[in-house]
Amino acid sequence: MESKSPSASRTTMTDMVLPSETNPLNNLFGGELLARMDRAASIAARRHSRRITVTASVNHVAFNRAVPVGSVVTVEAAVSRAFKTSMEVYIDVWMEDRFSGERTKANEAIYTFVAVDETGKPTEVPQLSPETDLEKERFAGALRRKQLSLVLAGKMKPDEATELKALFMGS
Repeated sequence: MESKSPSASRTTMTDMVLPSETNPLNNLFGGELLARMDRAASIAARRHSRRITVTASVNHVAFNRAVPVGSVVTVEAAVSRAFKTSMEVYIDVWMEDRFSGERTKANEAIYTFVAVDETGKPTEVPQLSPETDLEKERFAGALRRKQLSLVLAGKMKPDEATELKALFMGS
């Protein structure tokens, strides 16, 4: 199976925040943003794997800025690392100020998807070859994040988490 670059999975979705999607403060509901991120990340995972993909976990979400009604929101997703059957997808959320047009990063998230066959059985995915400095940074971090999740879930012993040990104790 040939390795792919993160750019091959890059997915960009742009939409406007409508009044029906906002809370009493006229800001985008968090759940609405999560759904938008999930859709973009799912497309990115499918582009990488060329398989049906299912959301396995939402590993991290940061709601750093409120997104007001009328804002233009762009969700950008790309696979940041591929494992055997799973893929970490990193998502950046940008908002465009409705008056100035200035574009600022509002939120970010990291989701994990699993590629499955037609019967729902996990299936192997291509490896990932990061190219840019940011892609390489996210690629390296993905293994640490995976090991931390496995340790916290009791599926990996702390002394087996080599990347985490190297991070905290030196190589």
